[in-house]
Amino acid sequence: MRLLDRLGRLPLVIVAGWIVAAVLAVLVGVVGIGLVGSGLVSRQGAPISEDEVERALDGLGGAPPSPAPMVSTTAAARGRSFPTRGGTVVADCERILSMSPAQGYAVHDQDDDEGEFRQVRGKTRVEVELTGCDQGTPRLEVTEDAG
Repeated sequence: MRLLDRLGRLPLVIVAGWIVAAVLAVLVGVVGIGLVGSGLVSRQGAPISEDEVERALDGLGGAPPSPAPMVSTTAAARGRSFPTRGGTVVADCERILSMSPAQGYAVHDQDDDEGEFRQVRGKTRVEVELTGCDQGTPRLEVTEDAG
């Protein structure tokens, strides 16, 4: 008893201080988690429904993209770009200039007049062959083999 008489209320103040600090720490954590979950982060990465996508596309008012060959901005002066399932092929009338694989595919083979994309985790092959030129526009034959 003598020790408590000498210290007075100091041990009670210390214990009460620790309890108040612990309660405040828990409250700050709960409030912080609530704020992060309720709107400090944007909804930008949230998934949207198929109907919302359709409404957004209808609002653009443009025609759907054509599957025809399109002029590549980087190779416009040298060739034309041909999108395929396995990737994009850029060719001029003389040869295949480049082949860029789509996601999940790799360039397996590329020569001057033919090339091949292969699926990385699968057996699908997409073969392309430069077959000639029509009025300055290269002709590309694309063959898909599901293996």
